[in-house]
Amino acid sequence: MIAEVPPSSERKSPAPEEKPKIMPVSNGPLYLINSQAPQIIENLKNSREEPISKIVSVALCRCGGSKDEPFCDGSHRSLGFSSENKNVPQTGEDKRKDYVGKGITVHDNRRICSHSAECIRNLESVFRLGQRPWINPNGASIESVIETVKKCPSGALSYSTDDIEYRDQEDRKPLVIVEKNGPYRVQAGIELVGINNWGKGASKEHYTLCRCGASNNKPFCDGSHLQIRFKDDKN
Repeated sequence: MIAEVPPSSERKSPAPEEKPKIMPVSNGPLYLINSQAPQIIENLKNSREEPISKIVSVALCRCGGSKDEPFCDGSHRSLGFSSENKNVPQTGEDKRKDYVGKGITVHDNRRICSHSAECIRNLESVFRLGQRPWINPNGASIESVIETVKKCPSGALSYSTDDIEYRDQEDRKPLVIVEKNGPYRVQAGIELVGINNWGKGASKEHYTLCRCGASNNKPFCDGSHLQIRFKDDKN
C-alpha cells in the first residue's frame, strides 16, 4: 500500500537543531554541553534495574595545568585556579574605535583581542602594527578588508558598509577549535552560559576563551598565553 502524503499544512516541521552550550564552572573547567536531553548511560542501572541517564558533557581545562589537554584532569584544584579576574590594570580599555574609510568602516575593541595576529599576517597594508592610526581601511580593497576582518577569531574586529554593521558570520557549524598554544576558538553562536562581561561591540557568534589560566578577562582570552609562553604539545 502506498502511504498518502499529508497536505503541506498538516506536515510537521522538523525540530530545530539544538546548539551546544559552554558553561564555565567557578574556579573550574569549561563544560561543553552538546545536548540538554539526558542520555542513557550504557551498562549502568539503578537498584530497580532501571536505566540511568544524565546530560553528557565534556570538561575542558582552563587552568593551563592539565596533563590531558584540552580535557580537565582536576589540576585546577591543586593549582588553586581562580576564575576571578585579578584587580590589576587590564589589557586595554573596553572601548570600541571606528576607523572610517572610503566605503567601509572598521570597528575595533582592543580589550577583547586574543592577539592571534590574523589581521596583521593577512593584510599588513591595513593593519599596521606600531603605526598610528594602526588601522588604515583605505590600504586595500574593500573586499580584502572584509575577508581579513572575518578571520578575526575573538570578535574584536567588525566592519560596516552602507551604514550596516556586520559582526557575525553565517552558515558555520558550531565548533570549538583548540588553538595551538592558545585559546579555544568558538564559532557559530555556541551559547556561553551565565557570562555578562562581553566587551563593547563583541560578537556572540564567535569568540575566544582562555585555556592558559592567565587571562585577566576570564573566561575570554586576552592574549596572556603569549606573555606566559603557554605550551600544549599535544594540540
